[in-house]
Amino acid sequence: MRLPACDARLARLLLAGLPPMLRVHVRGSSAGAWLEASVRYALAEARSPRPGGAGVLSKLAEVLFIEVLRLYIHEQSAGRTGWLAGLGDRVVGGALNAMHRQPAHAWTLEELAREAGASRSLLAERFQHLVGSSPMQYLMQWRMTLAGNLLCRSKAPLMRIAEDVGYQTDTAFIRAFRREYGVPPATWRRNRTAHLEAAAEV
Repeated sequence: MRLPACDARLARLLLAGLPPMLRVHVRGSSAGAWLEASVRYALAEARSPRPGGAGVLSKLAEVLFIEVLRLYIHEQSAGRTGWLAGLGDRVVGGALNAMHRQPAHAWTLEELAREAGASRSLLAERFQHLVGSSPMQYLMQWRMTLAGNLLCRSKAPLMRIAEDVGYQTDTAFIRAFRREYGVPPATWRRNRTAHLEAAAEV
């Protein structure tokens, strides 16, 4: 299944922090029995679908995926890197949570370090090591990911979207968006809308 462009970027951000295959220990965890029962239920539903089964399987797959990720993060050994490893780190996770919670805030490295309970140099060093970019680079990429989703999913004017993701002027937003996506946001929105409409007709 191909994800819409507005979802694909978020998926890439998440999957970039994962290995090709996840292995978690289900038995012995508090969610183990529930996970096993849910997988059996999903397999039974797939073999003998009932009305509404596709919707049930879709939502169940989302919940199962999230729960497996939670187990994976909990079981990660020291030395792992990536976005998920950053979330599990006390310092980097504090900064990531702050940026995700308030993406439009005019964050500085000093403020993020305060949120993380660390010095600026420690945050910058651990963030670069675990996530692969600086905190401010990550913030810009996160804002652009959110902007792409807003452009896909709403008809809000560009200035409103710019403000929602932390830009005070549409000029600054357009410049940042073009740098990240290669085209201005209005052009990107038209292209995505046309693509989704074409896919719906197939």
